[in-house]
Amino acid sequence: MPSFDIVSKLELSEVDNALAAMTREISTRFDFKGSKSTVTRKDMVLTINADDDLKLKQIHELLKMHMVRRKVEAGVLDFKEVEKAAGQSVRQNVNLRQGLDQELAKRIGREIKDAKLKVQTSIQGDELRVTGKKRDDLQEAIAHVRGMKVEQPLQYVNFRD
Repeated sequence: MPSFDIVSKLELSEVDNALAAMTREISTRFDFKGSKSTVTRKDMVLTINADDDLKLKQIHELLKMHMVRRKVEAGVLDFKEVEKAAGQSVRQNVNLRQGLDQELAKRIGREIKDAKLKVQTSIQGDELRVTGKKRDDLQEAIAHVRGMKVEQPLQYVNFRD
């Protein structure tokens, strides 16, 4: 039976390359001259330290721009609340989303089932496997999932006949 997997994978090496390019740009930009603004990554969390809210917003734009340049969708960034640090400086954590959580996998499975497509779904860890009798049914399922409003980027892999 034909099948494919719906996953959400992230290339950490591309994230590191985007952060390195962003750090170079921050060090050369005139509006960041004398600034102590930094972005660091530890595991799946980015920590942004900025001098003030204006620089934080500029770093957000730079981060999204450099991620997209490295072919990492900006939807993997999950911005948390802004914390006050010493003086006017601010700190913010940004989680990197990878893998489908149970809630999102159940929602996608329910949407496919409600669309009355002739496929079955099963959750396997952080992946969602979709199986059907015909390749056309699977392609309809992919088109339906692409039409859903999901902020996390999804990939469709392991398409087998």
